[in-house]
Amino acid sequence: MPSRTGVRTVAADGKQVNVAVLGASGYTGSEIVRLLAVHPYMNVTAITAESNAGKEFAEVYPQLGSLNLPTLTKNHEVDYSNVDAIFCCLPHGTTQEIVNGLPKDKKVVDLSADFRLRDVDTYAEWYGGEHSAQELQKEVAYGLTELNRDAVKGARVIANPGCYPTSVQLPLVPLLKAGQIQSEDIIIDAKSGVSGAGRGAKTQFLYSEIAEGINCYGVGSHRHMPEIEQELTLVAGTDVSISFTPHLMCMTRGMQSTMYVKMTSDTTVDDLRATLKAKYSNEPFVQVLEKGQVPHTRYVRGSNFCNIGVFEDRLKGRAIIISVIDNLVKGSSGQALQNMNLIMGIDETTGLMQQPMFP
Repeated sequence: MPSRTGVRTVAADGKQVNVAVLGASGYTGSEIVRLLAVHPYMNVTAITAESNAGKEFAEVYPQLGSLNLPTLTKNHEVDYSNVDAIFCCLPHGTTQEIVNGLPKDKKVVDLSADFRLRDVDTYAEWYGGEHSAQELQKEVAYGLTELNRDAVKGARVIANPGCYPTSVQLPLVPLLKAGQIQSEDIIIDAKSGVSGAGRGAKTQFLYSEIAEGINCYGVGSHRHMPEIEQELTLVAGTDVSISFTPHLMCMTRGMQSTMYVKMTSDTTVDDLRATLKAKYSNEPFVQVLEKGQVPHTRYVRGSNFCNIGVFEDRLKGRAIIISVIDNLVKGSSGQALQNMNLIMGIDETTGLMQQPMFP
């Protein structure tokens, strides 16, 4: 993005990376734009919003009005001749055809769920419609960066993970891989801020509907369940089924997943913590807290960090693992930028080292 002085900075190889943000008027799209405001190597050359086409971005998001951005256009009006990479922030079910129709020489990070499930029949079951880009699905890399970095580096299209799956997999995958927790009887109690529901006007998300309360939703049927099970099954080597219940909290940002797991024989809670510390010792965005420290969503707000705490359950042989992220950053747009940095050959922390906002 051009600096306020109008001088463009360039990547180490001398190349400025021009990006398009499709669906920029939603929360994930605007968050991408916000993060790119401090990115030294990426320049936003196109932003789209079907219902807001023709408007300046500042009319939709006044807080970003100081940025030098192009006018919002419709998706089909984008000139991709001056675009190197694309963030696709469009709704589930609409992305497959659009991504499939993009120029094949462009790198794409898709923030919808349309390419997260490898099995197209599973997608049809959970998202209510046949997958319309089945051949492309075979080429997509699943973009949980810390756990799939090599695949992300070599891919053209990245399926950015869901927010709940990110908060769950970062702690559980290494422990399953190490054989320290059992693959059955995994219980996940998760809570999210209302921004996870998007920016569209819906009665159930009005202030008077959500204030002074908490409610669960998608009980036993949330669409992130098959995504979590897919990835846990992959590492466990056996079918994994989870008990997962999400809750809506009266806050804008933040996500906490509390996981109740059975440890394998002779494994201790200290062993679990040690494994996670070893796994993430060189990862800039995952912090495994010391014994007794409890993760709080407010300590990751606005950042790309994930904080993890491990505790002993009073039930023998069980452990409680708590993971917190900002659902709009590490759970969505921050992780998307982390992935895009990686596939464009840029240090993956670039533009993402903002510290959490507190209070």
